[in-house]
Amino acid sequence: MSMEITNNYSDYGKGYTNTAKEGNVTTSTVELKTSTGGTKTEQIKTGYSNVNDYSKYLQGKYSYMNSGTTSMQGVPTTVSVSGAFLKKCMNDPEKAKYLEENLAALPDCAKSAIAGCRGTLTNLNYSVDANGNISVAISGTSDPDGKIAKENAERRAKEKKAAEEKAVERRKEKKAEEEKAAERRAERKERMEGTFTVSATGTDVKSITQNIVAAVSGTSSPTGGSFDIKA
Repeated sequence: MSMEITNNYSDYGKGYTNTAKEGNVTTSTVELKTSTGGTKTEQIKTGYSNVNDYSKYLQGKYSYMNSGTTSMQGVPTTVSVSGAFLKKCMNDPEKAKYLEENLAALPDCAKSAIAGCRGTLTNLNYSVDANGNISVAISGTSDPDGKIAKENAERRAKEKKAAEEKAVERRKEKKAEEEKAAERRAERKERMEGTFTVSATGTDVKSITQNIVAAVSGTSSPTGGSFDIKA
């Protein structure tokens, strides 16, 4: 089972209260929406000179971002954010707020997905593309304990065995038919070998008959009249 959901990035209101600057990096106190529908106060940083430093900052808060496969609620999970979008966010407080708001909501969203999906989830994948669009893909099974798979395997094994038994039976029947056909051919051959045709010609029916009888019985033929034997 797999499913993919995409959410498009939309503009966020600024909602910034206090800001502090350290070098080029600005720390802003903002209100982030939560996965439960409320809000929470959070500090976010922008103004980084390169994506690497910005990524390190984000990974310090959201360790699951761009760190390969991690685990959420015991389910293998990956969270990938495009480097191109990170570059857009690192100097744009509005986009940075949007990104952190969603990164912060991920654990609760994963928990909700795991609890709400039918069957058992085996994989979660969250990705943010270069334009801030969020895609969610999930994979799972409706047979976590393998019961259905076992039943299907047993059924297929029975069907295979039945088919093999039928094939063996058909081969036996075919062999029996071939043996009977061979017997019939042998019988016909024997009958043909034990048959004969005798003909005789002449002008005296008595002598002709005697000639035929003599030919069949193997005795000497009487004189007078001619005949031939066709076997």
